Amino acid sequence: MSAAARTAAIQLIARKSPVAVDTKITNVPQLFGANVFGLEQMRTRLSESAYKALRSCMEHSQALDGALADQVANAMKEWAVERGATHFTHWFQPMTGSTAEKHDSFASLEGGKLIMEFSGKALIKGEPDASSFPSGGLRATFEARGYTAWDPTSPAFLRETTNGSTLCIPTAFCSWTGEALDEKTPLLRSTEALNREAVRLLRLLGDDKVHYVYPTLGCEQEYFLVDRDLYFLRPDLIATGRTLFGAKPPKGQELEDHYFGSIAPRVLAFMQEVELELWKLGVPVKTRHNEVAPSQYELAPIFERTTVAVDHNMLCMEVLKQVAQKHGFQCLLHEKPYAGINGSGKHNNWSMATDSGDNLLEPGKSPEQNMRFMVMLAAVMRAVDTHADLLRTTIAHAGNDHRLGANEAPPAILSIYLGEQLTDVVDALIAGTRAGSDKKRDTMRLGVSVLPPLPRDATDRNRTSPFAFTGNKFEFRAVGSSQACGKPNSVLNTIVADSLSYIASEIERTKGGKGLEAAVNDVVVELFKKHQRILFNGNGYSAEWHAEAAKRGLPNFRNAVDAIANFAAKKNLELFERFAVLSSKEVESRMSIMFEAYCKAIAIEGQSALSIGRTMILPAAQRSQLTVAQSVGAAKAAGIDVKVQEKRLRDFSARIEAFVLAIDDLNAQFDHAEHHSGSVGEHAKTYRDKVVPAMVKLRELADGLETMVDDAEWPLPKYREILFLQ
Repeated sequence: MSAAARTAAIQLIARKSPVAVDTKITNVPQLFGANVFGLEQMRTRLSESAYKALRSCMEHSQALDGALADQVANAMKEWAVERGATHFTHWFQPMTGSTAEKHDSFASLEGGKLIMEFSGKALIKGEPDASSFPSGGLRATFEARGYTAWDPTSPAFLRETTNGSTLCIPTAFCSWTGEALDEKTPLLRSTEALNREAVRLLRLLGDDKVHYVYPTLGCEQEYFLVDRDLYFLRPDLIATGRTLFGAKPPKGQELEDHYFGSIAPRVLAFMQEVELELWKLGVPVKTRHNEVAPSQYELAPIFERTTVAVDHNMLCMEVLKQVAQKHGFQCLLHEKPYAGINGSGKHNNWSMATDSGDNLLEPGKSPEQNMRFMVMLAAVMRAVDTHADLLRTTIAHAGNDHRLGANEAPPAILSIYLGEQLTDVVDALIAGTRAGSDKKRDTMRLGVSVLPPLPRDATDRNRTSPFAFTGNKFEFRAVGSSQACGKPNSVLNTIVADSLSYIASEIERTKGGKGLEAAVNDVVVELFKKHQRILFNGNGYSAEWHAEAAKRGLPNFRNAVDAIANFAAKKNLELFERFAVLSSKEVESRMSIMFEAYCKAIAIEGQSALSIGRTMILPAAQRSQLTVAQSVGAAKAAGIDVKVQEKRLRDFSARIEAFVLAIDDLNAQFDHAEHHSGSVGEHAKTYRDKVVPAMVKLRELADGLETMVDDAEWPLPKYREILFLQ
């Protein structure tokens, strides 16, 4: 790699045109879900009784019997084969942050003839290797057996290629001994726990019509695009997903001209094809736009059931990456591909809905609805305050450490933003006065006069809040763009289920001589008083907030290693076991996996930085140093005054010398970390405390050299190129 390759790539990009995309779609509703074995296909291809039974299983998380499974499998196979599929796969989400699949054909031999068949048994259960995925000690290398189990709440779909189609069946993944080895299983368990506790509480509040409650999710996805001709000249992007070196460009996002700006033609063509592919897969994407940083973009879907929305977000990330390549881009999902500009998040918009279509976080128009809303609000407040450590752990990983707390990313301190009007209501309840008035304590009651008509957009937006109420949902903004969002939502479901259970028990305990409304009022007001500290509507970036949060006793885990260490705390183990979401072994294994993932990410970055520093940056700097030295020497020999140039050469040489020392130091720190003995948590601390600072120092020196080395010698595409050439 050389500066000549940079120049050639730039010239090539200048000649590129948008890839032609067939966007002349006259009927998007007809296109939507065309590659999904959804309700319409089920209704058409199954008997009425089988369809009703399957739909009941999907909506209420019930098990399928063998006969029904055979009917569904045969109908699914016929539909897939008609669409050109020859293979099927159990599509699952191991604890790698991505998806996995093993393809099997429908082919079977019968009497010497090849037939295409698919049994209910093959639909319901598969058997991939369980020893080669992260297990945190749940599986050893010689213990290979694992199972995938069909998740009927998430429909099967076809992935098309130019050479055919594959039927993908969303599944859970567990070990032979029954432990969950994926992100989907805890999500399904937590959904059941939330349903159980929510229905129990609604019964207490007098609602006997609701039979099922489920979490909903709208998962915004931010990402960067970089031209592949430049991407392949950046070994750090290839290996780690982020640039380990790169000096600040003359222009970044200072002009604020990229946000919601006109979309470049090549990028728009890419976005259009992404939308078409996702629509066919039943993913309800709605919004596309330029984000704040140059070359940064976002797409956002319509809300769905969380179990489906999580699968759809995984599909979204896959489609973004695959379609990007077709259009000559590389899609970067890392939280911080470039230093000094905005990072990328995955805003996790979460709520709860009933089988009758009500949003439980929608402020109501009747006293009963308002009472329900305030109870649900109190439950979320208690959940986030009581389990802030656990919720913080769900977004703890090496990539997010670069993003949290800066450039429109929320801080690591978890707090809730309610907006001015709703905060006034909470304050008034606590004080026993009318909202927005200075009246003395009176006989105020929940739902009768406490909540004025609250329009959906009564709250402003707060980009610095990690957990913000936005009218009828909570937006968990701290989730990282590269993350599989199953884990944050599993924990969110679980901690809210815990609060719903607590509130139900407290109401049952206190309502005896008071009546329902008085009991609910007392319980909710007490929760508001106890957990008011979690509410904050101000600037989460400010030093004042950090000081105030410390006074309030809110935890502040500034990095992933500190946060992960809390995952298996006693209270968290008890929480997961109480609601049957994770066993103690599963909790401890996941903590181990998170530590291991952190270590591996930093190790890859460290090795990449060493390689690039030694073989690309240092030689370029030395060649430039030689050129300068020869020029200064020739000028001096000719009797020209070169004192200033000699000073510059000495400064340049000193920087190169410091860079070599920094390479040696990073190498030593890396060797120390690699051979560190002790627990996986201690190993992670070594990478954080030794390797990361050495990498930061090496980068500072390299970025300084970039501003001094002859541009014709610098081998890595610069920020001014990778951020703006599209």
